[in-house]
Amino acid sequence: MASVAEFCDAVDNSTITVDVVGCSAYLAATETDEVLAGVVEGLNVFFLLFAGAVVFLMQAGFAMLCAGSVRQKNVKNIMLKNLLDACGGAIGFYTVGYAFAYGTNDEGGKNFIGTSNFFIRNFSAGGDLIGWFFQFAFAATAATIVAGTVAERCKMAAYLCYSVFLTGFVYPVVVHSIWSADGFLTAFRDDPFRDVGNVDFAGSGVVHMTGGATALVAAIVLGPRKGRFYDEDGNPLETPATFQAHSVALQILGTFILWFGWYGFNPGSALAIDNPDSAATAALCAVTTTLAAACGCATAMFFDSVMDARATGEVSYDLTMAMNGCLAGLVGITAGCSVVQPWAACIIGVIAGLVYYGFSKLLVALKIDDAVDAVPVHFANGMWGVLAVGFFADPTLMAIAGYNEEKGGVFYGVGGDLLIVQIVAVLWIVGWVTAIMTPFFLVLNALGMFRVDALEEEVGLDISHHRGSAYDLTAPKKEDVEELMEVRASRHGKVEVPKEVAQAAETEA
Repeated sequence: MASVAEFCDAVDNSTITVDVVGCSAYLAATETDEVLAGVVEGLNVFFLLFAGAVVFLMQAGFAMLCAGSVRQKNVKNIMLKNLLDACGGAIGFYTVGYAFAYGTNDEGGKNFIGTSNFFIRNFSAGGDLIGWFFQFAFAATAATIVAGTVAERCKMAAYLCYSVFLTGFVYPVVVHSIWSADGFLTAFRDDPFRDVGNVDFAGSGVVHMTGGATALVAAIVLGPRKGRFYDEDGNPLETPATFQAHSVALQILGTFILWFGWYGFNPGSALAIDNPDSAATAALCAVTTTLAAACGCATAMFFDSVMDARATGEVSYDLTMAMNGCLAGLVGITAGCSVVQPWAACIIGVIAGLVYYGFSKLLVALKIDDAVDAVPVHFANGMWGVLAVGFFADPTLMAIAGYNEEKGGVFYGVGGDLLIVQIVAVLWIVGWVTAIMTPFFLVLNALGMFRVDALEEEVGLDISHHRGSAYDLTAPKKEDVEELMEVRASRHGKVEVPKEVAQAAETEA
């Protein structure tokens, strides 16, 4: 029997008299469905466009945070590296990265790497294109994490090589294993590992652990900045030197931009907003993200204050601890933002602040120089974030977010399958990144491409590599100041030269 649609189509091409009202109603309803489908697709595309743009704004946050944290003589260098991260990330992810991450192959089963969609060929639909843009923003974030760790001593050529390599190959393999449809740890297969797969909703492990582990390997191979742990003769310093950040204002600006960017990072990972479950998931992510950040900030700062007071007898409050504690909480909640209750997000944030504090002190004890503490924030708390899901995931929220509702955190009494998978994911990411990036950085170092020479480092990379300082600190000429004062004195009597101006002119002279 012909369908109503076929019948009405036939009527359009015939002279048969039929129920015109019925066919018209059907065709109107069909047209309405098509319009609604277009609206839904447009809504989802706009959702990912907005979320991806917010995530991309995190590049500015990283740039400001890093620029404020380094010494004034290296500001241009670190900001250029942040800019080129976005450029290298775009090229690497466009050419091969996206294909390795989300491409499929004809063999079926669990695949190590994707083998299709190189150069995103045959992408024309809005959903496909915006999906690439959103995932590119994540890839660029993973690459940027390393910039701060190796600041003030890494050559530009090495940085470009690593940025493209990370976004084009190392990071995509991790993505494929956990977020693609056929990765061996993905939760989105018909037969996921231990019936649940890895739950890493927005990338505590995929993005932050991958970038943080790369940063740790780079810092070890590259070595510390001059004067950080050893004197000029190579003897260990009794107390490691602290290089003062040159702009606290830029640091706090960067921190707030990154916090804002996380509202694209976590809620945006719902990937759609056209149904109640996706909307509820995105809303929950916004709440848990906020609470974890706040708790991480307060915990790190006050714990540091207590420990410092016990050692010195004086109470003080460290802004750096507060900022990095906030970022630690954000990293820690990223994996489980969609599957944990708000009260659990608070606990995750508190522990994240303590993890940051402990790992930061451990790096100093091991004489590993991380210029902006990116490794404690992203690697240590990326690890904690992945593991936290195994403890705190609520089975009810797991179902809403699209995971197996029969699984959850061990605190909900549903077994330890999820925790086991989370542990395996941590071991996999650490093993993969270490195995690939260690020889990569060792080769760069052996070829003399990794570290600037001692004199260039001492002078500063802005002058030695980027044609001058980031700031114009030139004082007025002494003779010009004296002439100005003489002119004013002739009009108004004796005029005192401002103390600051006189000192600056004397210094310039």
